Amino acid sequence: MNKTVQHVTRRIVERSRASRESYLARMATAKGSGPFRATLPCSNLAHDLAGCPSCRPALLDEKTPNIGIISAYNDLVSAHQPLGRYPELIRQAVAEAGGAAQFAGGVPAMCDGIIQGEPGMDVSLMSRDVIALSVVIALSHNVFDGALLLGVCDKIVPGLLMGGLQYGHLPMLLVPAGPMRSGIGNREKNQLRERFAKGEATHDELLASEMRAYHSPGTCTFYGTANSNQLMAEMLGLHLPGASFVNAETPLRDALTKAAARRVAALTHLGTEYTPLAEVVSEKAIVNAMIGLLATGGSTNETMHLVAVANAAGISINWDDFADLSAAAPLLVRIYPNGSGDINSFQQAGGMALLIRELLAGGFLHEDVRTVAGPGFSRYTEEPALAGEKAIWQQGPEQSRDLSIVAALDKPFASVSGIKVLSGNLGRAIMKISALAEGENTFVEAPAMVFSSQQELEQAFQEGRMQRDLVAVLRFQGPRANGMPELHKLITFLSILMDQGYQVGLVTDGRLSGASGKVPFAIHCTPEALAGGLLAKVEDGDIICMDARNNLLELKADAAALAQRTPAAPPAEPDGLGHAIFAPLRRILAGAEEGASGLAQRPAVGGGSVLALL
Repeated sequence: MNKTVQHVTRRIVERSRASRESYLARMATAKGSGPFRATLPCSNLAHDLAGCPSCRPALLDEKTPNIGIISAYNDLVSAHQPLGRYPELIRQAVAEAGGAAQFAGGVPAMCDGIIQGEPGMDVSLMSRDVIALSVVIALSHNVFDGALLLGVCDKIVPGLLMGGLQYGHLPMLLVPAGPMRSGIGNREKNQLRERFAKGEATHDELLASEMRAYHSPGTCTFYGTANSNQLMAEMLGLHLPGASFVNAETPLRDALTKAAARRVAALTHLGTEYTPLAEVVSEKAIVNAMIGLLATGGSTNETMHLVAVANAAGISINWDDFADLSAAAPLLVRIYPNGSGDINSFQQAGGMALLIRELLAGGFLHEDVRTVAGPGFSRYTEEPALAGEKAIWQQGPEQSRDLSIVAALDKPFASVSGIKVLSGNLGRAIMKISALAEGENTFVEAPAMVFSSQQELEQAFQEGRMQRDLVAVLRFQGPRANGMPELHKLITFLSILMDQGYQVGLVTDGRLSGASGKVPFAIHCTPEALAGGLLAKVEDGDIICMDARNNLLELKADAAALAQRTPAAPPAEPDGLGHAIFAPLRRILAGAEEGASGLAQRPAVGGGSVLALL
C-alpha cells in the first residue's frame, strides 16, 4: 500500500473511532432475525399487503425477503427518465430470486443543467437534505429487508446514501441509468457559448448547439458531478462491477438492473451472504472513493458530498485528507473538462475496470473491503457483458485502449491529482488543478473586483468593465447565504477574458462543480462571507494571491487595517418562488468543509438511527 494512503486511512479511523463504533452498534441493534414485516401487528401488516395483491402470497411467507425500491425518477431530468421503467424490471428479477419488491417512495431530483443561473438553483444543494429525509420516510415503514436506490445526478446519489445509511443494517445497491451516447464535442459546444456571449451567434444557433449536446435520455456525458457520483458509487462498492457507465436504454443496461435486483435479494439477513450497507461504507471504502475521484479529476462538489455521506456512516473526513491523498495519487484520466473526451470515451478506453486495476496495482486502493459483489475489491477489475439477456462478468482490459484518455500508471498525466486545498487569511478553499495549464494558471495575483451576485458579474462583463487583470470575488454565495448555488454560468465570461490575454481568477464561497474548465478558482471558501469570513471585508482593488503551488489564498492587506473594516452587508434574502420555505434550513447549514448539510445523526428510539435538523 502507498504510505500516504495508509497514513490517511489510519488518521480517519482514529478520528472517527467513537462515532463509527456508536453508529455500528446502532446498526447491529437494528438487525432482525426474520423478515421485518413479521414484527408488525396484524392490522399494520394488512395495510402493507392491501396495496400489493399480486405479492401478498410471497409476503405472507416468512422466508421471503422484501426489497424496497426508492427512486428519483422523473421525466424532466434526462439522467433519471430511464428509471421510470425500472420498477417492473426489478419486481420481475427479485421474484426470480425468491423475493418480493415494493415501490417504497420517490425522492425529488433537480437538474442543475435546467436551473443553472436561475432562481431555482438556490435550493439545489438543500434538495440533498430533502432527499435524505425522504429516504428515511420511505424506509420507516419497517417492512423491507433490503433496498435498491435509483438515482444518478448531483445531489441525488449523496442524498440517497445519507438517508439510506440511517437504515444501514439493510443491504442496499445503487442503481444508475447510464450516460446518453455522445453528441456534439465539448470544445465545439463551448466555442458556440463564447460566441453567443460576445454577440457573435444567435439564440437559435445556441439552442441548436445545446440540443446536439444534450439530446436523449441518459446522464450528460461530461465529467461533472453526476458522473463523479457514479464513479464514487462504484469505488464505494455499491454498484455492481462496471455498472456505472453502460449507456442508457441498452440491453446490457437492463440486464445490469435485473442483476442488481437479484443481488440485493441475496444479501439480506435472511440468507447466507448478509452484507449490510453500514459495513460496505467503511473507512477504507471512503478512502477508495476519494482516490478514485482524485485520480480522475472529478467534481469538486464531492469534497462536500463525500464528507456528508461519510458522516452519515459515523466516519469523519475533511479537506486535509483530500489534500494529502491528492498529493500522492497520480492523475490517470483526462476527460472533459480536463480533456477533449467524455465519459463514453473513458468507458471505451477501459473504464472503471482498467482504472481500478491500475490503482490497485499501484497500492492506492484498499483491496480488503466488503462490496455488494462480495468480499475484496479485485472483483471490480471485471467488466460486464451480455450473455443472452443476462449480464455476465469477464476480466477487464489490462492496458488502456486510448492513452490520451486513460494513462498508464507508470506514465500518468500528472504525478499529483486534481484537487488542492488553499489556505490563508481568506479561509480555506478548494482549487481544481487538473483542468489548468500546468505552471501557467496555478498562480494568480491581481486586484479584486467584488460582486455579491452572478447578475452583477454578468452585467460588469457586458458593460466592458472587466477587461483587465483581476480576481473576481463573488461572495454571499455560501450555504447559509443563498443555499450555495452552482456558478457555472460565469465560466464563459471569465474564459473570454482569459482568451483576451488577461490574468483572471475567481474566489467565491459558492460552488462550481466539475465543469469549471480552464479558469483558476478558489471555491467553497470557508468560513463563508455570511458566517464571519474575511470575504465580507474585501474591497475593489485589494490584491489577492491564489497560489496552488504553495496552497495559498491570501488577501494582501494590513491586518490592523482589515480589522477596522466593516463587513459588507449581504444582499436581501432570496425571494424566488418557494424559497421562503427553505429559510429555516438554510440558516443552519454547516460550512462547506463540514458537508454543507443541515442534518445530523441522532440515536433513534428502539434502534437504528434517524436524521434530524441540527
